[in-house]
Amino acid sequence: MKTSIQDTPSLQGKISAEEWRTRIDLAAAYRLVALMGWDDMVYTHITAKIPGPEHHFLINPYGMMFDEITASSLVKVDLAGNVVMDSPFPINPAGFTIHSAVHAAREDAGCVLHTHSVNGVAVSAQADGVLPISQQSIFVLSSLGYHDYEGVALRDDEKPRLVRDLSNNNFFMLRNHGLLTVGQSVADAFMAMYTFESVCMIQVRAQSGGGRLTMIDPAIIATSAQQVTKGMGSGALNWPGLLRRLDRRSPGYER
Repeated sequence: MKTSIQDTPSLQGKISAEEWRTRIDLAAAYRLVALMGWDDMVYTHITAKIPGPEHHFLINPYGMMFDEITASSLVKVDLAGNVVMDSPFPINPAGFTIHSAVHAAREDAGCVLHTHSVNGVAVSAQADGVLPISQQSIFVLSSLGYHDYEGVALRDDEKPRLVRDLSNNNFFMLRNHGLLTVGQSVADAFMAMYTFESVCMIQVRAQSGGGRLTMIDPAIIATSAQQVTKGMGSGALNWPGLLRRLDRRSPGYER
């Protein structure tokens, strides 16, 4: 690729303050995913809706590592996959298929985060999916959908089934593929993924011990939605601290 991230001119002051803030948060999420070890080279995506009536959203420049992405290098597209602001970078059609389907169907989808983490894919390959074996799991089980694998997501005809299976859930397991979360903000989607990834890591480790697993009482699972409201809180509670950590470990995302 001829153009590098470092050569990308800053968009600060050339776009609305709301879009610039969204760009900073989304670039931060990409860097945090890399720090957490959830990235898959240049694959998978996080998208964020730009405030306003245009239904534009931001996606990563395809071919750049997650720890390289900056606010100004993110690519602005519409729901038809058209790049609506000049950019030297391409986007990944497979990433666009999944994310555009969710953004088009869910007005509350301010951010959609998708990963191919080792733990997430491992659990997505299990017939029973997420097991109720940890406190974290009840938060996920309160709002979880599943979608059967149909191959690499390149076909538009898969979109209705993705939307149907996601429904109003905020956690989505793509079987044999990975994890996806939906949040009203970048912070919310990131914290949902943190919980989802933790659930999968705990499950894989618990299963590796070979012993009998203790399942949480179904009566507790039935009230999990109310417990989530009181127990998880907003992603905004953790976001300032995460950005401070990022400033120390991966500076430059906000340019």
